Amino acid sequence: MAKGKVQRRARKILGEEPVALVWCEIHKPIPVPPRDVHRAAGKGRLKSRHHWLWYAGAVVFFFVVVPMILMGHLSRRLGQRLSGRSRGGQTGQPRTPPDTQRSGRGRSPERDRGQDPTNGVFDGDWNLTAGQLLLRWYGYSPSPKRLLMLTRDRLCVAASPRRRLSPTRADDFQTVTEFTLEQARIEAEAGQPRGYATFRLAFTDGSWLEMGRLGEPEDADHFLRTVSG
Repeated sequence: MAKGKVQRRARKILGEEPVALVWCEIHKPIPVPPRDVHRAAGKGRLKSRHHWLWYAGAVVFFFVVVPMILMGHLSRRLGQRLSGRSRGGQTGQPRTPPDTQRSGRGRSPERDRGQDPTNGVFDGDWNLTAGQLLLRWYGYSPSPKRLLMLTRDRLCVAASPRRRLSPTRADDFQTVTEFTLEQARIEAEAGQPRGYATFRLAFTDGSWLEMGRLGEPEDADHFLRTVSG
């Protein structure tokens, strides 16, 4: 279960013992909203902020690893050309027309039209509760992690101001939004595979938001059993 710091902090900001709590995230990229909707909501971030080590790794990859890969590829091509010339002066075989079926595999218009533009993240209406919550998600905190706390009559979402945090030791999170159990409910199934479990925040206006990457397996199991019972 959640460590003492997290439990004490949750009791302090709730004013009571939580029935269940779990760290979770939006486990897929947030879809791109219409420009006017995004602008009306303050044009907040739609992605989490990466740690500086991530940017350092990206620089190393593009300026060190990629050139090495290209040089290795060019060396192999040059070696093949020289080998072909030594066998008879031919530099290669004429290319055959590409297989149109293979080149078009996975790109059929029917499949493109049937692709879910929301990526299964939410119901798709940016003007309803779930959509408005998504538009402000990273405005609450640069970290993707949120602590969902369930009480007898409320559903509270808390966030830490830090970019990186330890779910077992975080003690500076604050409630960023809350709903009564008449305004929102949790739709979930118990017994989901650890590491793949998800649940939905469903609101009375018909909108919903899917959450995943549940932290602390014991907390996740207890949370799912509680809300599905």
